[in-house]
Amino acid sequence: QVKPQFESRENRTYGIFKAIVYKTQVVAGINYFIKVQVSDDNYVHLRVFQSLPHENQGPSLVSFQTGKTRDDPLTYF
Repeated sequence: QVKPQFESRENRTYGIFKAIVYKTQVVAGINYFIKVQVSDDNYVHLRVFQSLPHENQGPSLVSFQTGKTRDDPLTYF
């Protein structure tokens, strides 16, 4: 659901957009930290916020880091 938000911020499209691993952090909602494969050997890390269910809002791309590899650890940012 956040692929269009990411592509808009990067001003490009990606043929591959595959989540590899994720971590969560519970706040007033949930922060998801997601490692996403965007090409054969290029990855990005996304921070996505999902608000509480009663707020009835979809996931929102908060931040991202580009230029990652498959082996880069997924950490808070």
